[in-house]
Amino acid sequence: MPYGSGLVQTACDCGQESFTMNEMHLVNPRDASPEPREADSMFRRKDEARTRGVEFRAMRATAMRGRIVQSFIQLAVTFRKVLRPGLCQSRCVWQIRSAVVSARQLVMFVGLSVVAVPSVTNSAEPLPEMQLDPTGTTVSGVSSGAYMAVQLHIANSRSIIGAGVVAGGPYFCAEGQLLTALNRCMQTLIGQPDADTLLSRARALADAGRIDPLVGLAEDRVYLFSGTQDRTVIRCVMDAERDFYRQAGIAEQSIKYVNDIPAGHAFIVEEAENACGVTGNPFINDCDYDQAGDILQQLYGALEPPAAMDESRLLSFDQSEFLADPETHGMASSGFVYIPDSCASGESCRLHIAFASCKQTPVDIGDLYARTTGYNRWAETNRLVILYPQSSVSNGNPNGCWDWWGYDDPTYHTKRGRQMAAIAKMAARLGVPFATEPPSSFCQRHGDWNWSHWLEDRVMICGWASVCAGGSGDFVGFFYSSSTLYESPEGAFSTTPCTP
Repeated sequence: MPYGSGLVQTACDCGQESFTMNEMHLVNPRDASPEPREADSMFRRKDEARTRGVEFRAMRATAMRGRIVQSFIQLAVTFRKVLRPGLCQSRCVWQIRSAVVSARQLVMFVGLSVVAVPSVTNSAEPLPEMQLDPTGTTVSGVSSGAYMAVQLHIANSRSIIGAGVVAGGPYFCAEGQLLTALNRCMQTLIGQPDADTLLSRARALADAGRIDPLVGLAEDRVYLFSGTQDRTVIRCVMDAERDFYRQAGIAEQSIKYVNDIPAGHAFIVEEAENACGVTGNPFINDCDYDQAGDILQQLYGALEPPAAMDESRLLSFDQSEFLADPETHGMASSGFVYIPDSCASGESCRLHIAFASCKQTPVDIGDLYARTTGYNRWAETNRLVILYPQSSVSNGNPNGCWDWWGYDDPTYHTKRGRQMAAIAKMAARLGVPFATEPPSSFCQRHGDWNWSHWLEDRVMICGWASVCAGGSGDFVGFFYSSSTLYESPEGAFSTTPCTP
């Protein structure tokens, strides 16, 4: 069948051997196809030349040492649930085994080397104020960016009309736990994501006003992608994402699920250094397939053919306007936005928000994701503004991922999540305000030892033997001390007293 046909393979073997992101899948998928020998030889020469060009060098030894320290801090977090009283029964052995698997994956993630960082010529200016069409906002992402795209879509379904999900999974899949993120939402060592359970939790959050009512999804359109050579986020996880959207009320004909392309764990394009089946930096692969175009046409319908992007229209903007001290919360100091001349001149334009993934931060690959994934070519001829928020390394986040398991904020998956709120503010600056959450009257006081606060998810590690309040980032103190925290709204903690 042709690549990108959207025809769904029905078989799904979740018992497959698991792999980690450090394994470079260099098998040429075209070699296995019944192409003429001459064509195979040509493709092999092309891919071998590309592979020789992708030489992974250790260019940032000091930064990587810092990431190793952060990884071992996060490893301590993975044992938190095991240490809770009453949990160490028959499940304990399995939890410890899963934690060891997680530790091995974390160390391997940190051990990955990176490619040379392209320079970014534009200085970070304020994000321009615009008046975009508020009825045409869509979102997409790859890997951790795919999880972020899904979070943003579900939480703001009254404002966002569609999502493109590349190698991600269902909403709130990790349920605030790193072990679950690694072993259920990437691999399935502790079972597959349960779409029914996750949907019921999303409905409960909607009933509580933490996210938009799910009825807002009914008319939306969705693009889903899982590469056949992806061993980082396996296909069963993406199948659960499809099931989640179906059960949330999106019509079958409004979902396009592409799972027939021999791609590794990456965003895929028509021309790139990495061969199609590779899983490795910069996680942008050549599969002779315009994924950005397929996403945008699925979300918006028929579009005008793309044209060359105007390099001068890719701008760098200051993200600290939207989140104070962003790099301590997993967001880079600057992001990117592509604004075609037509949109800058005042024509009616729509907004698409595109999230890159772990190890695709500005420090890792500069503006490569924003410049080469293909979105800007389609934006040029279809009056689209493409917003590229950028993530960053932070405590508990050594690879610069978006927060889809709660490393920075226990309310990460709701409208009040720190990163989610920052993206909403960016959209509002561009003239696309998202529906806001009503104020909360909830207020509760918690006085306890900081170790107990940590076990109860009220605080998170933010330094050597020190903790900060979850939801505000307020410094609380050291593990061996005690403190008083105030919870308002529910699930967000601060050292500032609240009034019931």
